[in-house]
Parts: sequence; C-alpha cells; structure tokens
Amino acid sequence: MLAAALLAPLFALSASTVMAQEAGKEDALPSMFDGRERLARPDLSAVVRVRILTTVDFPPFNFADQTGRLSGFNVDLAREICAELKLEAKCQIQALPFEDLEKALEGNGGEAVMAGIAATPQRRDRFLFSRPYIGIPARFARNLKAQIPGETAAALSGRKVGVVKDTAHEMMLKAYFPAIQAVPFGNDWEMTEGLKKGAVDAVFADGLRLPFWISSEASEKCCALFDGPYLSEKFLGEGLSVMVRKSDPILVSAFDQALAALSRNGRLQDLYLRYFPSGLY
Repeated sequence: MLAAALLAPLFALSASTVMAQEAGKEDALPSMFDGRERLARPDLSAVVRVRILTTVDFPPFNFADQTGRLSGFNVDLAREICAELKLEAKCQIQALPFEDLEKALEGNGGEAVMAGIAATPQRRDRFLFSRPYIGIPARFARNLKAQIPGETAAALSGRKVGVVKDTAHEMMLKAYFPAIQAVPFGNDWEMTEGLKKGAVDAVFADGLRLPFWISSEASEKCCALFDGPYLSEKFLGEGLSVMVRKSDPILVSAFDQALAALSRNGRLQDLYLRYFPSGLY
C-alpha cells in the first residue's frame, strides 16, 4: 500500500521504484513522516524574522484569491508551520515571480521558499531542503466508454494511452509500462480532448491536474481516474519541500520538526482535504 510504503524517509526510493495505492483510498494523504518519530525543535530564540517566499501562479498551491489575498495549500501550510514553531509574530509570507525566488533567497530577500521548486542535485549544491511534505503522483484516467477488462494498468496492455510528448510522464509510461501503446499529444488540452473523443482509451499525466479536469465541466463526465497513483523519484522528483539558504541549517531542522508535528496531529491532512477534495492519491 502507498500509505504504508511512504513512511519516512519518504522518497528514499531506488530509481526504478514506482508505487501505487490500493483502490478506494484516493481521498487519503500518505503518511509523509513516521508517526513514531519525534524530532527535536531547535532553539529559535535568535531568529529575527522568517520571510517565506512564494508565487501567485501555481494554484491550488499558491494563488491570489478574489480579494488579492495570498492563498493556497503552500500558503496555509506556511502559516501552520509558523504557528507550530510559535513564530507567528516573526513570520511574513511574500509573493514574487517564480524566476526571482532563488535570487531573492540567495540575496537575503527571504529566509525560505515554498513554491514547488524541485530539489535537483544542482540546487542542493546551493540550498538546503526540508523533508518533502507532499508528492505529486502520475495518474491514469480512462474513457468510461472504453471496454477495459480489468482495474489495473495491466488491463491497458496493447491499448492506446495518451501522454504529452517530451515530458517526464511520457518517459515514465514507456519505462514502466512498455506493453502499453503510448500515443503522444502536443499538450494537455490535446491529450484530454483525445481522451474525451475516444482517440485513446486512457491517458497518463500529472496527478494534480487530472482530478480537477475530470471533475470539471470540460470533461463532460466522460472519464474517471484509473489505477494508481504512481510516484517515481527518478521521473517525478522528490516532492514538494521547503528551500532555505545553506547558511540556515537550524531553520531546516525547524521546518522538519513542524512538518512532522503537523502530520502527526492531522493538520497536514486537513489542508490536503481542503485543497484536494478529489484527491491526489
């Protein structure tokens, strides 16, 4: 089971690991931290302020609501972290263009970034990262009119499955499901239109966008999620985490401790259900 397999360390996976959650539990958030683990809170008395940088163009993680107020999963999680660390009076959340975040952090324009920046080896040379707090899986979605004899990906063998070309999802589909006939599309819209019209029996794509599309009017109730979810560090990365400067290891420890506590007391799960009612998992 995915939930059992994702105990800390969350993404300590081999390059070939793909994990799927058992059916019927798509509203559950996998445990990102071992509930038995108790991380010590570092001494934060010397912390003057914690400016957490984000963006407004990555909904539902970061966006500006109708009143212009910063909102989203990452934004609310940042506020929960500050409360857990008893740093509310010292915390500020600021939005910048995505391309300016790394420069701002390196130039002391903030103390942390929560904006979905991937923890690549190159970035790890320049920054520190907290433990991941959520992973974005890949998902299949099927056309409900397609006669698929089974409820797992094995039933798609030999069938046409759409994927956006030149993406990690295309590489992952071909690597882990070689019996499936991958059909490349130019972009997400073309792919989902192809699924809706029956040009392919299923698609394999980002597990964040697919549930929202399926529940939207654009899908015309044509389709449903199928099997999965699938996580792969090799193709999809480690997941979302907090990025800080190399010179702030104490802050990383503080974020890890707060995230573990929020996972243990259910607040992380509450935020997940608020922003992902259709489920990622």
